[in-house]
Amino acid sequence: MSRSKGNYFEDKAVDFLFSNGYQIIQRNYYAKKLGEIDIIAIKDEVYHFVEVKSGNSFEAVYNITPSKLNKLIRSIEYYLQIKKLDVAYRIDAIIFAGEELEYLENITF
Repeated sequence: MSRSKGNYFEDKAVDFLFSNGYQIIQRNYYAKKLGEIDIIAIKDEVYHFVEVKSGNSFEAVYNITPSKLNKLIRSIEYYLQIKKLDVAYRIDAIIFAGEELEYLENITF
């Protein structure tokens, strides 16, 4: 996905989260050689680390591979350590099929 296309869908994802009561903490957090966290948000005192994917169908979710998920988990652990946070959190995904959005909560289950 091109950076401009990625930014477009991340903007839409941020709008969705914000309109659903999430506070956006950070976007595109780069964890030293580990990976990137697309969106970090908080709602009801729970941190949400959100991966954004887009494609022509909801099959874009298959781009969240075990390897990608492992990198994301290591990036989250790094973020929490650097920020000295001991908080409840979960990993969510926002998948776009064209302009249609699907919010998948707690994708590690």
